[in-house]
Amino acid sequence: MGEEKPKSIGVWPTVKPFINGGVSGMIATCVIQPVDMIKVRIQLGQGSAADVTKNMLKNEGVGAFYKGLSAGLLRQATYTTARLGSFRILTSKAIETNDGKPLPLYQKALCGLTAGAIGATVGCPADLALIRMQADATLPVAQRRNYTNAIHALSRIVADEGVLALWKGAGPTVVRAMALNMGMLSSYDQSVELFRDSLGFGEASTVLGASTVSGFFAAACSLPFDYVKTQIQKMQPDAEGKYPYTGSLDCVMKTLKSGGSLKFYSGFPVYCVRIAPHVMMTWICLSQIQKLEKSIGL
Repeated sequence: MGEEKPKSIGVWPTVKPFINGGVSGMIATCVIQPVDMIKVRIQLGQGSAADVTKNMLKNEGVGAFYKGLSAGLLRQATYTTARLGSFRILTSKAIETNDGKPLPLYQKALCGLTAGAIGATVGCPADLALIRMQADATLPVAQRRNYTNAIHALSRIVADEGVLALWKGAGPTVVRAMALNMGMLSSYDQSVELFRDSLGFGEASTVLGASTVSGFFAAACSLPFDYVKTQIQKMQPDAEGKYPYTGSLDCVMKTLKSGGSLKFYSGFPVYCVRIAPHVMMTWICLSQIQKLEKSIGL
């Protein structure tokens, strides 16, 4: 997973993993955005994937699938840049303390947990803007915020609700990111060993197979937290000014009471389909970027 250390000097070796991670995540997001939009609509109770897709095409047009793309790209430029960059730094430091030997699974999982927390904290404002923009069309006309892009959304949130509102739902967002990155990184490493070393798969088959397995476990670990995060971030006060949930724990308890534990896995097939290709494309793009940089001496 890119554990070799460059011998170059200066700022570039430090910023390189951050830039590479952000660019690869942004490319993947451009392709996955429509599926992510469908996932959010399912979580908001608008029906199955087929129903949501049909209704969006009929009522809002193709452009609706890319609503919130600017926020999605901003999220990758912050969240993925921070998590993949910090993961590379953390694993490099850990390898140094491990006398250059490959890291055991638990150490990589710990690095993934830490990197996920760092990335989520940095990317929370963009994530909030993305959720708000994707959910806006599902609200009654009088309650719609009508954000035009990510920057407009962030400025409106600060003006209307204060700076700290940008981190509304930060708790479940950080926990979700920690769970996702732990599941993604640990299962990816184990799958690579299985497909490449034990089964003798080639590079392309290994990446495809490992990314699919990694995406499944990332989705299974993170979707309950993603569900709670979405509910907290999209909630609106009622006529009396009361919010439906007082916090993440209240959301969990009310969800369990009303829909049971399976409610947290609403939209799991679509969520899994979204996560697996995004993981795969992110790693493939990152690999290609690294090859390009190596070919030009960066």
